[in-house]
Amino acid sequence: MKSRKIVITGGPSTGKSTVINELKNRNFPCFDEVSRDITKEAQKQGIEQLFLEDPLLFSRKLLEGRVQQYHEADKLDEPIIFFDRGIPDVNAYLRYSKQAIPEEFETITREHPYDRLVFIMPPWDEIYTNDAERYESFNQAQLIHNKLVNYYKELDYYLIFVPFGPVGKRVDYILDSIKKHS
Repeated sequence: MKSRKIVITGGPSTGKSTVINELKNRNFPCFDEVSRDITKEAQKQGIEQLFLEDPLLFSRKLLEGRVQQYHEADKLDEPIIFFDRGIPDVNAYLRYSKQAIPEEFETITREHPYDRLVFIMPPWDEIYTNDAERYESFNQAQLIHNKLVNYYKELDYYLIFVPFGPVGKRVDYILDSIKKHS
């Protein structure tokens, strides 16, 4: 059985991790966002925001982590596996920061396709917060959202925008959409 690898993405503070945690509560296998771990590790080394200081190094570490998750998912015998962000997010963020995307990043992205369905969590001002790892303003989050949408569309993914609402209803919407597109 080949698993459906489903990405849940969107700009910062849109409820992705909360939705992933609810999917875990419902016994779906999920892979967490890896950028916080990379940011925290850099902060231990005295680099406050590695993405701002060295976007390419940060992106390379992120790409490695997401590729590792992708291959770990290949070992699971599950019909559906969820990811809190996908490999394409790395390149969308590079575009946001006006960095050239290395050809190897583009190649890696093409060589690791996810399910055609990608769930986009739109910017939601009411729940937007900053913290030690999230430095972006709400306006920046909207710009990142646009880069993500455009990049996933370029890669020919089918985007489904998850409506605002309580986490349970958002997860139900995602699961219902998967059933409709099976």
